[in-house]
Amino acid sequence: MLVCLSANHRSAGFSLLEKLSGVPVADLEAAIAAAPGITGGVVLSTCNRFELYLDLEGVCALDDFFARLAVTCGVAEDDLRAHVRVHGDADVAEYLFAVSAGLESVAIGEDEIAGQVRRALTTARRARLTTSELEKLFQTAAAASKGVKQRTQLSGQGRSLVSLALDLAASQVRDWARADIVLVGTGAYAGASLAALEARGARRIGVYSPSGRAHTFAERYDVAPIDEGRLGHRLANADLVITCTSTDDYVLDYDLVRNARIAPGAAERQLIIDLGLPRNVDPLVAKLDSVDLLDLETLRLHAPMDDLGATELARCIVARAAKEFDELRLEQRAATAIAAFRTAVQERVETEIVRANGDPDVEIAMRQLGNALLHGPTLRIKELARQGRADEVAHALDLLFGVQVPADEPAMPAVDPSGLAPTASAAPAPRRCPLAPAAPAEHAAPAPAPAEHAAPVAPGA
Repeated sequence: MLVCLSANHRSAGFSLLEKLSGVPVADLEAAIAAAPGITGGVVLSTCNRFELYLDLEGVCALDDFFARLAVTCGVAEDDLRAHVRVHGDADVAEYLFAVSAGLESVAIGEDEIAGQVRRALTTARRARLTTSELEKLFQTAAAASKGVKQRTQLSGQGRSLVSLALDLAASQVRDWARADIVLVGTGAYAGASLAALEARGARRIGVYSPSGRAHTFAERYDVAPIDEGRLGHRLANADLVITCTSTDDYVLDYDLVRNARIAPGAAERQLIIDLGLPRNVDPLVAKLDSVDLLDLETLRLHAPMDDLGATELARCIVARAAKEFDELRLEQRAATAIAAFRTAVQERVETEIVRANGDPDVEIAMRQLGNALLHGPTLRIKELARQGRADEVAHALDLLFGVQVPADEPAMPAVDPSGLAPTASAAPAPRRCPLAPAAPAEHAAPAPAPAEHAAPVAPGA
């Protein structure tokens, strides 16, 4: 049973997300590995997003896991349950595909998330936490994301939180080529930030690394490294500071920034963009008269409305990919029934061949007949399984032919996000492309119960 636990900028406050993002992935993986009834899991933790994709033996395992997760994260279990959305088995594929395509991001269509999803799977593989179901889910998500990128204009606009932040900074930075800029961080997101700055014409960029990797980064990207002893001086002169590093402590604390602002010759005004989660900059810095602080919480409020047409087309692509994924999973569950039916037919064929005393012509004819008899029912069994009717197939085989289909896995109940209680099992509700015309009322499929809409994604630091 696949389930996603998601806390994001739609469901949780910034303070909770900040706390969750500070939990080491290794600790979360250890909690997953030790949890009874959980066979695998993938951790996707970025700024504005904390998600666990789990492969469960049953819904009860999820209920027990919440207590374990709360202890691991150092968060009250009630707070966790209140702000974590649960996407049940029938919804997981469509949700992850939308996440990977950037449709659940603060900046709709942002570019970084697809890579973050891929890296999350790679990390889970190293921890030996993936299962065949999780592998299929994440690999199909990558294909769906690629389809959205190729067929829509969303990803062609270079969307990211960095570009959104720099758009907001444009009113303060009049001339990008002359602006003094300090970039704090040397990870993948620092590289994306540097590219976004250079695309706007920024040239006077220095990079500082709390972990001492500034010179390596500077040599690779042809920018100026900033040593620890020179950080205060560069901060004093900077018009713009962007932080995007991973650290448990503030890289820019109040005293450091205040001293830089009162230094002789300091820039008249300074904009600091904090893209770190947990925060890289002490929030008290915003109280300084000559400093404007823009953090992830502020960026959420300024996220632009998305391109409705491109977004609807992207969601149509995602919905279709999710429908195909779900149908394939259901069809694969028919394998047990097909194997049982095939065994029964082949045993009957072998019996008749023996009765014919090994006549080669009879043997050939019987084997051809057996294959012919199997072909049509096999296709029909797969078709019915795609419709969620595998149980009916097993009953029919037993009733008509006395073929006992071994129990596969139990029917996977839908998940009630509020109470985590199993509800009546049902086939996945049919997905309809948002751009397709509605069916006439008398033929319309029953509307699925509205799933909790989950969270956007923002690039990780």
